[in-house]
Amino acid sequence: MKTNESSTDRGVRAVLGVALIVGALATGQTGALKIVLGAVGAIALLTGVVGFCPLYTVLGINTCPRRPLG
Repeated sequence: MKTNESSTDRGVRAVLGVALIVGALATGQTGALKIVLGAVGAIALLTGVVGFCPLYTVLGINTCPRRPLG
């Protein structure tokens, strides 16, 4: 799995992910809204930590400034 996110992209995703997860936990809502906020936050946090976004691969996007080897 190659990195396809820049450090800025990763940082924004991580902060957004944590904010969405906290929002999901802090809200008095129950049901779908809470689940959606938590799931989107977890995905954003995970892709930010790992540095790889499968959707970027499908769309042909690469924000990582490093050149691929080979």
